[in-house]
Amino acid sequence: MIKDKETVTPRKEMADYLSPMARGIKPSGIRRFFDLVSARKDVITLGVGEPDFTTPWHVREAAVYSLETGKTQYTSNAGMPELRGAIGQYLNDQFAVEYNPADEILVTVGGSEAIDLALRALITPGDEILIPEPCYISYSPITTLSGGVAVGIETFAKDNFKLKAESLQAAITPRSKVLILCYPSNPTGGIMTYEDWLPIAKIVEENDLIVISDEIYAELTYGSKHVSFAAVPGMKDRTILVSGFSKAFAMTGWRMGYACGHTDLIAAMLKIHQYTVMCAPVMGQYAALEALSPHGLEEKDRMMESYNQRRRLVVKGFREIGLDCHEPEGAFYAFPSIQSTGLTSEQFAQRLLEEANVAAVPGGVFGLGGEGHLRCSYATSVAQLTEALDRIGNFVAKVKQGS
Repeated sequence: MIKDKETVTPRKEMADYLSPMARGIKPSGIRRFFDLVSARKDVITLGVGEPDFTTPWHVREAAVYSLETGKTQYTSNAGMPELRGAIGQYLNDQFAVEYNPADEILVTVGGSEAIDLALRALITPGDEILIPEPCYISYSPITTLSGGVAVGIETFAKDNFKLKAESLQAAITPRSKVLILCYPSNPTGGIMTYEDWLPIAKIVEENDLIVISDEIYAELTYGSKHVSFAAVPGMKDRTILVSGFSKAFAMTGWRMGYACGHTDLIAAMLKIHQYTVMCAPVMGQYAALEALSPHGLEEKDRMMESYNQRRRLVVKGFREIGLDCHEPEGAFYAFPSIQSTGLTSEQFAQRLLEEANVAAVPGGVFGLGGEGHLRCSYATSVAQLTEALDRIGNFVAKVKQGS
């Protein structure tokens, strides 16, 4: 017999049903801040890491054509063989790393899923995951949700935010298992050269670590070509290379990514992928295949040239304003120091939005070493960047005058 609804009361608050891990995860510091932006007018946004370019028409047309011709079924769980082949050829041509498309490449729902799959496949509860910071904000929460323990390793502007061997060595304990790398870096724009990688690789081998190398900004380097950690001698089998089409190919909303690595690691990730999403969307896979065509690579290079122009404008602008700004050699972010203003990064970003209508991300949300900085994306128009720099300059002058 069903009781009268008025007599049935919950035994506990609904939030009490949540797992402790889900309750303990903080909302994204980036998204929380930009929820405030949506309620304002005339805001120049330098915050969300997204190209201002629309996906090239021929790439969109490939997806449309796939729909028109009835390509609406599941693909192989690992992704279309022709796309995996194209990814393998591209990585070999561009970064001198060779993967077998049959069992060493997995197409995922964005690079974010690839990182999640890699951590879930690798972590035994209690394992320590080493994360150079400041860094992309998702690494630590995903580690926690997978049962691991995130261990931040601070990097510094004086080192151009490179991971230093002595800092890595100091963070290693008997429970260390995985090192997550993100170079070119979000949020700093820092890169690592071949010479920078060599002492890191030595420590990785000596301590039997597995590396997740997030190379989503690999194409976006200025003055020197990206060096994949997987290309360092002896590191390919220890590395899960994660990348995708969001940034360099202006395809953020398509959610197309991939992971490459040793067949045993990719096979484990594939099993989780099978049970969670089945396969990446088929129309997105056709679009990604077209993005890797010669025409698509030409469009990528055209966008890259534009980012480089904007990068020079923004760095010069911050320095003229009086904010120290290291030279970002990759990605599309500047990470100026705002310490000279006497404000915390949260205070600076909040007041900048309220008083100057410019939105940027407080550096503190990116972990160790981020406080005292501001992440500003220059993936927006030159006109917008110029106006934003004017507004920031006026705001900084006002703050330093004590008003």
